[in-house]
Amino acid sequence: MRKPHSAAKMASATAEDGRRIIERQSLRDALLAGLIVVIVFSILWAMMSTLLNKIFPWMTIILGILVGLAIRRAGRGIDWRFPALAALIAAVGALVGNVVVSAAFTARALEATTFEVLRAVTSMTWPVFFSEVLTPADVVYGLVAAAVAAFYANRRLGRAEFLAVRKYEEARQSNRHQ
Repeated sequence: MRKPHSAAKMASATAEDGRRIIERQSLRDALLAGLIVVIVFSILWAMMSTLLNKIFPWMTIILGILVGLAIRRAGRGIDWRFPALAALIAAVGALVGNVVVSAAFTARALEATTFEVLRAVTSMTWPVFFSEVLTPADVVYGLVAAAVAAFYANRRLGRAEFLAVRKYEEARQSNRHQ
């Protein structure tokens, strides 16, 4: 029975395979996927919170997981840029999600729509939001979401894929030195 990490499978990994893995990375697709996840998740989070009349700050951790997985899937990245992007999008997404949820609760109190409240936000609104609505727990959950997103963002390579990328990088290095 052939093992998944057998010498035969490792020998079949080429620098060309590594080049294809590197070229398939897409920071643009990762960014787009992360932003879509934040927008959809914020809307669903606000709808669920207003429906149940309860705010769930731990939902930002779920947001972090979803952002990381979306960036992994769409970006197919294997370098440091993808976890960094995921962490940034998750942290900003946690803030955006809290703003949307707060706007949804404010809209219900004012008998308006969430979009009307969001359109009415001014520079005078932000200090109130940061002092009265955003809690230290929200900040901690946002930081945890960023860490979780970074953890899930990178593509996991198999042994043969890892070896192919390594062969490609070694070939590039040797070409530079010649």
